[in-house]
Amino acid sequence: MTSDFFQKLKVATSGILLFCSTDLAVAESSHGIAMYGTPALPHDFVALPYANPDAPKGGKLVVGNTGGFDTLNPFAQKGTPPWQLRFWGYESLMGRSWDEAFSLYGLLAESVEVPEDRSWVEFTLRPEARFSDGSPVTIEDVIWSYQTLGTKGHLRYRGFWSKIAEIRQTGPQSLRISFNTPDRELALIAGLRPILQKSQWQDKDFAASGLTEAPIGTGAYVVDSFEAGRQITLKRNPNYWGKDLPFRRGTQNFDELRIDFFGDQTVLFEAFKAGELSSYREFNADKWASAYGFAAVADGRVVKSEIPHKRPTGMTGLALNTRRAPLDDWRVREALLLAFNFEYINETITGSAQPRITSYFSNSTLGMRPGPATGQVSRNLMDFAGELAPGTLEGYQLPQSDGTKRNRKNLRKAMALLEEAGLKVTDGALRDASGEAVAFNVLLRQGDSEMKTVVEIYARALERLGITLTPEPVDNAQFYERQSSFDFDLTRIRRELSLSPGNEQKLYWGSASAGQQGSRNLMGVTSPAVDAMIDRMLSVEAPEDFLAATRALDRVLTAGRYVIPFWSFDKGRIAHARELKFPETLPIYGDRTGFMPDVWWYQQSQP
Repeated sequence: MTSDFFQKLKVATSGILLFCSTDLAVAESSHGIAMYGTPALPHDFVALPYANPDAPKGGKLVVGNTGGFDTLNPFAQKGTPPWQLRFWGYESLMGRSWDEAFSLYGLLAESVEVPEDRSWVEFTLRPEARFSDGSPVTIEDVIWSYQTLGTKGHLRYRGFWSKIAEIRQTGPQSLRISFNTPDRELALIAGLRPILQKSQWQDKDFAASGLTEAPIGTGAYVVDSFEAGRQITLKRNPNYWGKDLPFRRGTQNFDELRIDFFGDQTVLFEAFKAGELSSYREFNADKWASAYGFAAVADGRVVKSEIPHKRPTGMTGLALNTRRAPLDDWRVREALLLAFNFEYINETITGSAQPRITSYFSNSTLGMRPGPATGQVSRNLMDFAGELAPGTLEGYQLPQSDGTKRNRKNLRKAMALLEEAGLKVTDGALRDASGEAVAFNVLLRQGDSEMKTVVEIYARALERLGITLTPEPVDNAQFYERQSSFDFDLTRIRRELSLSPGNEQKLYWGSASAGQQGSRNLMGVTSPAVDAMIDRMLSVEAPEDFLAATRALDRVLTAGRYVIPFWSFDKGRIAHARELKFPETLPIYGDRTGFMPDVWWYQQSQP
């Protein structure tokens, strides 16, 4: 072997030469990594396929949020930050291409290395990587970021930390993370942890920073000014270190990004119509067709753009808190699904223009197939046959009404199930065995007028079953606090799902997260079958085995009746000032994080 070969095999720590022929024989440094196979883009790619490398720089984008904010730290558990902050001002070792199921390319890291079994991952930092204050990004910063986020950060970061066996520096610009569990996705998750500056937090409480200061990051944008709860402005750093990287070419084009905050969605929309905002995302197809006849659209100052996608529907609807009786009984949950007159509600809210979500991964190849489980999907579930909800193996389909307001047939079925579960109507109210009336609250975000209308229609249907349903609209801070402590019977849920689901599934519906305050498992799912399917998804190597595990997971969740699903967002709908442009080539994920404002630009219209 040549001396060059051995030079590549060196791992240095404090000047000591370490050599591990077993690891290095199967590992190879690369510019990117994919969950399965190899990344689509070559090492010498010029720009992401959905970015315009010639996009001009300049201009301002103003968007609106409802509610407010009480912290500038998007990585701590405490407080409510503007949700955009963690995407606009911070970077990770690698960046994701939204035109592939799950592929990452070097960002702060210039290369990544993994063995065949992905039991560890090694990153080599770019020597030119800098924080926004001009200081270099060091291995010490990276290791501190993993440890701090894993122990003091938001819950979404802590699960990964528990799977790290060792994290150590292996050279002046490199580090290796070894894992304590077989999980092919961990190497990719490692590449997506935000990197923060260690020295900023000396003698400071990272977990309680609030509005005192924003964490220093490496991203193109930094907080310029803010008015607590009302607006925040970020400006592009003219000395941003990564502006010439191929991964960044044609992205982050605006000079200024501003977020204005409003009491509710109605006021926000009026502000857009008045020209105070640059863009507005519309999630209601009926409003898209009927509410955009105002002057700015008619004369071309506002453009309506539709962004198709190929991602799963994910799950949007009303989460049922199974930690509370009688919602812990699948028959009660099925009765609530039967009483939810989707066809009538969908016609009222969206003009029936948006199709219903039929399962968590519907609209994609990952979704469960109709009818009984077959093949590997069936084999995956057979060990749990005795504990699965009815319909999981046999085939389950959401209840469908006749579209009329009364929904009599489904309500009769619902009442039969409620009686089977030991609930009976006495003195006009549905009561349990102790005589207590069945009543549910629905936790809502204040100002969500569409959701309030849905709940009001639903409440009238449940009245016919003797059930009282009470909407409880609260402000942003209370909404997040009560969701975090699972203080609700029903609440709105939105979980976007990717074409490469992985560890985030444990956060969404894994048993370990069901009792963990602040977790995203709002329904309180505790299912050995769910846990096993997620573990299988993370351990299998063959794409067909991954597909079977995901379809099996989809069956267990859907037949578990944990959520009352709403309509799907079949395409992105963005109304925007005509000066805002985006590339003709769209990513397969469509209008998702990484699309707007990342690849948009400002171009002054001709008079």
